[in-house]
Order: sequence, then structure tokens, then C-alpha cells
Amino acid sequence: MEKNTRFNFYYLILAFWGVLILQNLIFGQFKPKVIPYSEFLQAVNDNRVKEIAVGKEQIKGRMLDESGNPEVFVTVRVDTDLSRTLEQHQVEFRGEVENTFLKTLLSWVVPIFLFYLIWFFMMRKMQMSQAGMMTFGKNKAKLVGEKDVETRFADVAGADEAKEELQEIVSYLREPHIYQELGGQMPKGVLLVGPPGTGKTLISRAVAGEAGVPFFSISGSDFVEMFVGMGAARVRDLFIQAREKAPCIIFIDELDAIGKARGIGGFGGHDEREQTLNQLLVEMDGFDTRKGVVIMAATNRPEVLDPALLRSGRFDRQVLVDRPDVNGREAILKIHARKIKLAEEVDLHVLAQKTAGFTGADLANVINEAALLAARKRKKSVGMTELDEAADRLIGGLEKKNRVINPKEKKIVAYHETGHALVAAFTPGADKVHKISIIPRGVAALGYTQQRPTEDRYLMSREELLGKIDVLLGGRVAEKMVFEDVTTGAGNDLQRATDIARAMISEYGMGETLGLSTYPRRQTPIFLGNDQTGMSSRDYSEETAAKLDAEVKDILTRREKHVTGLLTAHKETLVTIAETLLEKEVLDNAAFEALILRHAAAPDQPSSEKQAIHES
Repeated sequence: MEKNTRFNFYYLILAFWGVLILQNLIFGQFKPKVIPYSEFLQAVNDNRVKEIAVGKEQIKGRMLDESGNPEVFVTVRVDTDLSRTLEQHQVEFRGEVENTFLKTLLSWVVPIFLFYLIWFFMMRKMQMSQAGMMTFGKNKAKLVGEKDVETRFADVAGADEAKEELQEIVSYLREPHIYQELGGQMPKGVLLVGPPGTGKTLISRAVAGEAGVPFFSISGSDFVEMFVGMGAARVRDLFIQAREKAPCIIFIDELDAIGKARGIGGFGGHDEREQTLNQLLVEMDGFDTRKGVVIMAATNRPEVLDPALLRSGRFDRQVLVDRPDVNGREAILKIHARKIKLAEEVDLHVLAQKTAGFTGADLANVINEAALLAARKRKKSVGMTELDEAADRLIGGLEKKNRVINPKEKKIVAYHETGHALVAAFTPGADKVHKISIIPRGVAALGYTQQRPTEDRYLMSREELLGKIDVLLGGRVAEKMVFEDVTTGAGNDLQRATDIARAMISEYGMGETLGLSTYPRRQTPIFLGNDQTGMSSRDYSEETAAKLDAEVKDILTRREKHVTGLLTAHKETLVTIAETLLEKEVLDNAAFEALILRHAAAPDQPSSEKQAIHES
């Protein structure tokens, strides 16, 4: 409707200007000659004026010019005693009423037209504001038609189990009569849970695309307003529209925004949120699944949802969309690399091994960053170098090559990172070292040692956890052994090592103080990491806490002695790798392993190594 109004309005303007141009063309050909009144009187005295028409303000007529040729003239009237002069010279004259209709019309139409435009735009603004006030109770869901959803299951990789679970919903939406003949009912709600960026929204769109049904997409925060009752009204309006479009899919993203457990607080915005949740619970109980309305929702905090949402008859089917394994990561990389020109030497399987723990969104970002890097270097294809650099950027941050580091600090960083890498190389079960760098990255990282797991792991033994602590302590031990002093660079390493040791005792039952008793941290988000809530609590006494702290300290002390002995036994190798790292700034796994093999056959010489360290 707005397009048609704008179209007619433009035509009105074109017609107005067309009339003016046409008038100028037609009447411009007969435009009389404008002469001064004195010249008109002189022509009268010379008997050259043949006929005139006297108006109120001007005089028009015909006369002969000085050459005797007839012409039409017009002059502004000044003399009021003109009639006597005309009679003396026998000039035929008459009175005439001037036709000022067009001028008068334009003098009225143009202002009215301008005022109409002002009024039109003001009323439109008022209608839009009133419409905004009247649509508080309308839902903000984006409706995508059945033919407009282009996502298919082939566009989703790394979530094979989730796709298998959702195939049943696709089959029901396509052929509901098969299930209805057997008396079966489709689950009313399907809850997709998983870490951020794993593709929960993408999978829901793929379900709608495969089923060929309309898709309502809305965020949980869109239901909540500052006005009480608006959230519940929007829930009602959403389900009314969904019934009209059935069969269809309703997708609520970030369900935890309105689905948090009730009873926590009870004032202000919490009341409004609970009313919205109550209305959602009522609507899910009230509609008939035989109409083909399937509710899908996504959240990365299922632990905070109200139990009434998760009971049978509501969101009774939960589908986990977890981080992909190595095969899933490779499949995701292949999907995102379809539109990217890759070099022949690119091995996406190697990149998938390097990116353990990455989500689908992270992998898409790696491919895009690699393409941008290749374009910046004016390359015609994306090589493995750009892909590695993009992955490093996502893991550690942007390289800060221009950051000035004094030689002493640079040397400390080199030995620190070499200590990590060397301990990892000689610790059974530790992840393989992929790259060592002393180029600053991100906000505070002066260097990093990157390890690449050879396979995805879901369980870890006590020895493997102790090996992780050893690798974390390797940097500090190397600093202390070489420079006989320690720096603040190992602060994060010590924190992570302490967390692992404490978790071994209090959560995994691998210590002696608590035995098989465990006291895990409470209210820890499942998919958002352990440090998101900022809440810490304990269920044990002060005496038990003191014993736990003492055992954590004992574990770290014993592991420090073990790492010290390990690095002392390979001190010459430590010096060689650190000095090479100082020269090249980056060592890949091939160069690192070559340096280790060079010293593997030769026995260590502590005295010469000590002299070499001091000389360097």
C-alpha cells in the first residue's frame, strides 16, 4: 500500500510540472511585446496604434512599428485621462476584464499543496507512533515463508546425532497422517541445548527447510517489555498466528530469557517475566499437536530453566548440539570452504585436528579470516599458511609485532615457552606441540606454546591430569632454573594448575584428603564454562578446607620437583631450542622435533651448558 501511495504522489508532481511546461510552450508563442508607457503614448501621437484593450492595470493592443509592420504590445497603465487622447487621434478602444484565473489558481494551489505535504507527513508520523503504541501486544516474530527457507540438512555438519533426532519432526510435518492413523502424537516442544555457536538456530532453520513449512523466529528477550502484561499478550498473539499458518515451526532463541525458574525474586521485571512464562506454559498445554505446530527453542543455560518447561507435554525432548569432533570439524570446514579458493596443499583434516574445541561459528570465522589474509597479501588462493594464521588469531588474538620488548624480557619469554614445550614433549600422554612463538598476541600474551591433540578426548586419567600440571609448571621452572629468579609471566599458568589440582581432590575423588567424597562447585553453567557465574561456595568445614589446601600445595610442590628434574636432564636441549626461538621467533612442530632429535643421541654436559647459559 505504501508503494502505491508513493507512486501516485510522484505522478502528481510530474503532472503539475507538465501543465506548467505546456502552458509556457502554447502561450509563449503569442507572447506580446512589453513596451514602456511613454513609447505607447508616442505611438498614439504618431497614429500607429490601431486597436487596444484597456485593463485595470495594463493595456494590450495592436500597433505598427516604426517600419510599418503590425505587432502586439502590452504596457502598464499609468494615465487615467487616456480616453480623451485616444478620441482625438481616432483610435478604437474598449474595456476588457483581465483573465487572471490561472495566476489566481496557482497562487492558491501551490501553498495548499505545500501545506498538504506538511500535513501528510505529520499525520504519517503520528500514525506510526500510534501504531507502535497499539502493537505492544503484537509479537515481534519474523515469519519466513515455506519457500523462503533455503537451509537444508546438507548445510549442517558436525551434528549428525541432532539431525537424526530431528528427522522424525520433519517426517511428521511432511506426512502427519501416518502418525495420526496410529494414534501417535508429535512432541510439542523440542529444546536444543549446547554451547554458543554450535548451530542451534541453523539446525532449526534446516528442519523448517526440509519440512517445507513456515518458520516463526523470535528471541526470548522480544517478549519482555517495560509494560506489565505485554509479554503475555505477545505470547498469545504468536500462537494465534502460528495456528493460522499451521503446519509451521515456532523457534524461540535464548529461551532462558523468559524461562528461568520462578520464585527467584518477585518484584519489578521478575513479575513481568513470570507472567510471560506462565502464559507460555498455558499456550503449550492448550494447542493441539495434530494441527502441526511444533515449538523449538534453543538455550545454552538449560540448568536455569523452570522445571515446568521441561516436563512431559512441553519441552519433553531435549537435543544436544555439542561442539563437533574432529570429523565434524572437517565437514564444517568443507562446507564453509565451498566459496573459498583453496590452494592444492591445503589439508582441512590437519586444520580440524588443530582446532579442537572450536564451534561451527569459530570454524566459519577461521575460513573467513584466512580469506581476508590471503586477499591482503594479494594471493589468488588461500593456503595453509593463512589458515594456520587465522586459527592462531582466533586462539591467541592478533599478533602485536610492533610491540617493543626489551631483550631481557624477550629472552625470559623464550625460555618460558621452551620450558612448556619441552615438558610436553617428554611427558607421556601430553598433547603434541604444534607451534612455539614469542611474538606478542592479544592483550597480555607475550608468547604461547600451542599443542595439538591427535584425537578428541572425553575422559582423562589421573596421570594425564598430572601431566597437564607439569606442562603448566614448565615455564616457571625454566625461568627459575636459567635466571635464578621468577616473573609474573607464570601467573595464569599457576592459576590453571591450581584449579586442576583442586578439581582432582574435590570433584574427581583423586586425592587423599576427601577420599571418595566430592564437593563440586554449585550452580556452574554447563555450556558457558566454570568462571561465568562468579559464585563460589563450599559444603565442607574449615578443617577439611585446610587439609584440601595442604594437599593441593603438596601436589604442586611434588610436580614442580618432577619438572625441575626433567628440565635439568635436558638442559642443553632447553638452551638450544630457546636460543633458536630467540633468533626465529616462531618454531613449528617439525623444527622443534628436529632440535630435540639432534640432542637425543648426545649425552648432556651440565657444566658446559651452564657456561653457555651464562654467556648467552
